[in-house]
Amino acid sequence: MCTVLLDGPGVRARHERVFKRTRWSARQDSLRWRAALQFFCHPERGRGIPCNYLEVMPRDSSTPLRFARNDISAVLLAGGESRRMGRDKAEILFRGKPLWEIQLELLRKLEPTEIFVSARSDPVWRPVDVQFVADNPPSRGPISGLAATLAQMRSKHLLALAVDMPFMTEKYLNVLCSQIEPGRGVIAKNNDRFEPLAAIYPHEALTNFRSALTAMDFSLQALARGLVAEGRLNVTLVIPQERELFVNMNEPVDLTAL
Repeated sequence: MCTVLLDGPGVRARHERVFKRTRWSARQDSLRWRAALQFFCHPERGRGIPCNYLEVMPRDSSTPLRFARNDISAVLLAGGESRRMGRDKAEILFRGKPLWEIQLELLRKLEPTEIFVSARSDPVWRPVDVQFVADNPPSRGPISGLAATLAQMRSKHLLALAVDMPFMTEKYLNVLCSQIEPGRGVIAKNNDRFEPLAAIYPHEALTNFRSALTAMDFSLQALARGLVAEGRLNVTLVIPQERELFVNMNEPVDLTAL
């Protein structure tokens, strides 16, 4: 059971300072308060709460409900060589739309601060409102693209999404958004493997990405384990019903099997 202290001079004074500083309107944000209280008392019910519903109060030493504003950038990872597929996966049609369009529409629904496309060269299909980030040469796959984007973004967290993961949903990405903290992102773990291409990284992870590139260790699994061990990533376990979300398109047979 969650207990909330409603009165008391110490608590009341502390709350008054918070309200005066932020000029926060309880009436205007009553829905966000209810969502935040539900998530605080029952974290397991937090699935599906939109990112911006956890903005109700600043993270502060005097704030008992410690919900941070989700200041997030997003990057579409489209820098793979597509050797097994035989053609650029970003332009493959899935249910009548190219994969790049499906994934960008999904990211836009989250209303991030900015959206990037990470690739080896600037793709012809990139919309004008999406920024291009070139992989740091020589390209070492997703690690290069993530390192370059972390260095360029203006926000505190970076949501990464692979272009070839068309079953991912807005609802699940919102679940990930609800689990980030200052200086700490979140990554899903599917059985014994992490899912680093649909994860949220804090800006502080940039040092880890650069160290991996310097050490010539390009394993995203090893990098994810290190970030978790250092407390820079929370871990959320993938339940059986969610495993389809992480299916990606690597070979032509993957398209015919749908």
